[in-house]
Amino acid sequence: MTHGDTAMRKPALVSLYLALSRLSPPLWALALNARARKGKEDRARLAEKWGHASLPRPAGPLIWMHGVSVGESVALLTLIARLRDARPDTTILLTTITQASAQALSKRALPDGVIHQYMPVDTPAAVRRFMDHWRPDLTAIAEADLWPRILMAAKARGCPMILLNTHVTPRRYRRRRRAPAANGWLMNLFDEIHVQDEKSHALFRDLGAPMDKLQVTGVLKAASAPLPDDQAERAKLETAIGARPRWLAASTRAVEEDQLFDAHARALERKPDLLMIIAPRQMRDADKTEALAQERFGKDKVARRSRGDAITPITQVYIADSIGEMGLWYRLAPVAYTGQSLPLPDKILGGKNPFEAVALDCMVLHGPTVANFREAYDRLHAEGGALLVENADQMAQAVCDAQSPEFRAPFIAGAHRVQRQNMQPLEKALSSILGMLPAAT
Repeated sequence: MTHGDTAMRKPALVSLYLALSRLSPPLWALALNARARKGKEDRARLAEKWGHASLPRPAGPLIWMHGVSVGESVALLTLIARLRDARPDTTILLTTITQASAQALSKRALPDGVIHQYMPVDTPAAVRRFMDHWRPDLTAIAEADLWPRILMAAKARGCPMILLNTHVTPRRYRRRRRAPAANGWLMNLFDEIHVQDEKSHALFRDLGAPMDKLQVTGVLKAASAPLPDDQAERAKLETAIGARPRWLAASTRAVEEDQLFDAHARALERKPDLLMIIAPRQMRDADKTEALAQERFGKDKVARRSRGDAITPITQVYIADSIGEMGLWYRLAPVAYTGQSLPLPDKILGGKNPFEAVALDCMVLHGPTVANFREAYDRLHAEGGALLVENADQMAQAVCDAQSPEFRAPFIAGAHRVQRQNMQPLEKALSSILGMLPAAT
């Protein structure tokens, strides 16, 4: 299908969106400036959001890769490194939307030939400036961050497009089910759509995605290199913690933390020197985390990373409210609850990616609500590579049991068997992108 055909067949909802986007710059300006005043936008780089590049475009081929925030962009880094190895003549432009993603990427040494910029807002002028400057030879979008105007601009320039590592959450499905024609039309702009699992394949098909472009390739992040380490900082923390037992609650949401602190309190009855490291998913929630922890355990027994608090012998909860240090916490803890999967009375969470923990030999605990990563957890359980806990009592028991290397060993071995199978998404994405690029000169 040519771009002209696509343009003629635009659904009414897409046409309405494009019309509104012409009127949206004042609203974008208000929103971005308000966020900047609150510290949620990088004021020094705000011009990038309007399509004004802060760096020149290098000569030669350029792949534009996009991940909305920390998880999506980090999932691309191993693929980016492999692409640079295969095509050192090619520059990678990595765009994200959130300030947290830029901060996380700044803590990792991006390979030579990789440039980070913020994604422009989806207005005509911003998109035109962005595309005129960077002139991508290929576009790869991670997950499902679909901005119609910029996708159309890439398609109009004849840029091959691939959607990577995407899946359909229940919320995303409900939202897009209201407009299957618009969703299918946007999906058809891509040359290939790589979905994580068979369920997502079926749901995307139901949402109008073209069958000939859909393929199940697995979870790209599962094939990612281990999260980075800070050996000097880890040595300091190991010294402070000493031989104390410890566990990690990773990427938690505020609504589940009462249960997590309940589990920790019960585990402390068996292991009074147990240390809980808790890394909230959103840094803005850390105040709530701290208030709840202090209420449960006492102010003097709660320390906070962002404040520079030391871990002392009486510290029972260490709040790891920092960006880009999750690799540090997984290396410090023998066992981790991988987040956002405990049952709640009025909310269903969808779980978090378990393979960051697996890659660092950290035993995985999780609750029953893991719909967003169901296939990943099913594969781990098929090999005995993760432990399901239904409530705070079971989590307390598991945390205490997992302090024993003998208890952890079979779970870690099973997880490693799954990890060895996880290279397919990376290899497939690499093969597809290299096949779409112009030949090296």
